[in-house]
Amino acid sequence: MMTTIRQRRVGKGTEAAEDQPAEEKNGKPDGKIMSDHTGGKLWNILSVTVGGIVAISLGLLTSVYVATLHENDLWFSNIKEVEREISFRTECGLYYSYYKEMIQAASIQQGLHGLVYDNKTESVRTINILERMNVYQEVFLSILYRILPIKQYLEPVYFYIYTLFGLQAVYVIALYVTSWLLSGTWLSGLLAACWYITNRIDTTRVEFTIPLRENWALPFFAVQIAAITYLLRTHLQPVQERLTLMAVFIATFLFSLTWQFNQFMMLIQALALFILDCFDMLPTAKVTWLYIIQISGLLLVCVLQFFNSMILGSLLLSFNASVLIARTIQKNLKKGSLLNRLGKLILHVLLVLCLTLLINKFIKKILNLESDEHIFKFLKAKFGFGATRDFDANLYLCEEAFGLLPLNTFSRLSDTLLFCIYIFVLFLMTVAAVIVAFRNLSGSNQVQFTEKMEECTVTLKPDAAYNLIHTVLFGCLALSTMRMKYLWTSHMCVFASFGLCSTEIWKLILKCIHLYTSQRTHVIKYSVTIITLLYISYKFWPGIMDELSELREFYDPDTVELMNWIKSNTPNTAVFAGSMQLLAGVKLCTGRTLTNHPHYEDKNLRERTKQIYQIYAKRAPEDVYRILRSFGTDYVILEDSICYERRHSRGCRLRDLLDIANGHIMDGLGENEPDLKPSLYPRFCEEIKKNLPSYTTHFTRVFQNKTFHVYRLAKHK
Repeated sequence: MMTTIRQRRVGKGTEAAEDQPAEEKNGKPDGKIMSDHTGGKLWNILSVTVGGIVAISLGLLTSVYVATLHENDLWFSNIKEVEREISFRTECGLYYSYYKEMIQAASIQQGLHGLVYDNKTESVRTINILERMNVYQEVFLSILYRILPIKQYLEPVYFYIYTLFGLQAVYVIALYVTSWLLSGTWLSGLLAACWYITNRIDTTRVEFTIPLRENWALPFFAVQIAAITYLLRTHLQPVQERLTLMAVFIATFLFSLTWQFNQFMMLIQALALFILDCFDMLPTAKVTWLYIIQISGLLLVCVLQFFNSMILGSLLLSFNASVLIARTIQKNLKKGSLLNRLGKLILHVLLVLCLTLLINKFIKKILNLESDEHIFKFLKAKFGFGATRDFDANLYLCEEAFGLLPLNTFSRLSDTLLFCIYIFVLFLMTVAAVIVAFRNLSGSNQVQFTEKMEECTVTLKPDAAYNLIHTVLFGCLALSTMRMKYLWTSHMCVFASFGLCSTEIWKLILKCIHLYTSQRTHVIKYSVTIITLLYISYKFWPGIMDELSELREFYDPDTVELMNWIKSNTPNTAVFAGSMQLLAGVKLCTGRTLTNHPHYEDKNLRERTKQIYQIYAKRAPEDVYRILRSFGTDYVILEDSICYERRHSRGCRLRDLLDIANGHIMDGLGENEPDLKPSLYPRFCEEIKKNLPSYTTHFTRVFQNKTFHVYRLAKHK
């Protein structure tokens, strides 16, 4: 028997709006209808007002919370300026140094000129910092600090860190709003925000890596997701749609401007849109607009970054262009029988993939682009497409942050019930998505439903479908690369809270067990959410209070001593070589010129870093001296923590990676590949400390403490 979905739902009373008989609704007096309408409108205004106040309050509380943790951990307000700067470890220090340069410049114009023609970040080279790095946020913030009348009230460093802590408020509000939009109740947003805070270890690291690019970018990404969620709602007015598209564009642009990995995140987003569009689960016109927004946002950033080659050669631009081209070539993709559509779909996917690879290869060939080749080498090795001796790829492979997501992450997330509820919601939504995709491909008018299937009618709104595919794809990214978990776990809070507060999900469950009524759905939805909130508050509030009362202090006397010595005993024009992590701090604290640094997205810099790191390899002192002098080095800093490293296992220590790349046998017990040979020379960083004539001819030790050894290079040729 053929029955339309609408007929069955009216008959069974499955819609909340259709719970009352039609005669009763139509038979109400006009005054009663007006009264109900006014009452409902007032209730909506009250609900939105309360929900908005709660969202802003939670956002501000999160900002205060992470700022307090940062202060308590370092006693930031009491330590010296050099200690504050040292607390910005590795690349964080490098980015902050450009903010400091802009603040200290004689004028804004001079500061900008120093960034565009920078000769202190890489010795014997002049580079454009605005092209190479995503530091427009530092430029904007420094200009803002200079023009606002706040200098006597707020130090530059506090203006910087408070801005980033303030962005956490934007982040939490965006997550809150996304969950609210999906579920229809602000209780869902409240739960999402509470989960974000109680799972802080796995949702953010802003309090100890403040200037990291992701801490600038992810709040804008969350705003973009909220805007896309709203855009995908049905029955939007044209004005609403245009304003939302503008919001999506602005958020996409700011996200792209603030993080060098923007193109890879948006590529995953574009894949999500492509998958949903293929299965006819999103409006094609809106998907097209989103592709265009991604392209235009990235191209605008490309212009601002002086036509950065890594952006021009990005897979995202090639993929989005390929999808739009393939659509014009293949028409009537969404017509025909199931088998016919599947065939068209497979051809469409193959066409898009081939076009993407061809366009990307063509662009890189024409422009001779190699900025991101280390990423693809890393991915190739990571996913088992052959072992590699490439130094750069192995450097990533051996870092824990680029390894698989540890299993203890899931136990931590389960303690707050987040992961358990997330898996439950994910399972239900995935089943719903499969059913809806099959129904769309088959053609809803051609499918005959059984009585049971009709009672459990499955629907999936476009905004929910997008967030489902988004969380699945970013979940895969997080599982494969731990550093990217923050993109997934924050959205996990949104998705789980939406599922728990979703009328559609509870309606589906209750229908399938023949217990559905509209009132019962609402009672279960709100009661389960409130019980979850009470559980989280009861279990984690004491821990948060203990955490806020725990006081520690920054303590790194060896690094402080090194920085003070450099400032007092070396000329301002001195060039320093060493590990890229330490040199970022040297630039920030002392303003000296570097040979290399942690911003690794440049082929010449990667080759330079590998050469500088020969100070930890088995090389002749003459070779090391020649390499260092070729980069204009005056001083080299050796670190015992690298020379005698124990943090990584054999094969992943920096000295092992250098030995393998140089074709030398590694130190210590264990196997070596058969073609590796013993080196003719001992390890440089160890042997130089013996003060043998062959070393003292070229290197003179001028500073040492328990951690660092500084050598001055002789000036002879």
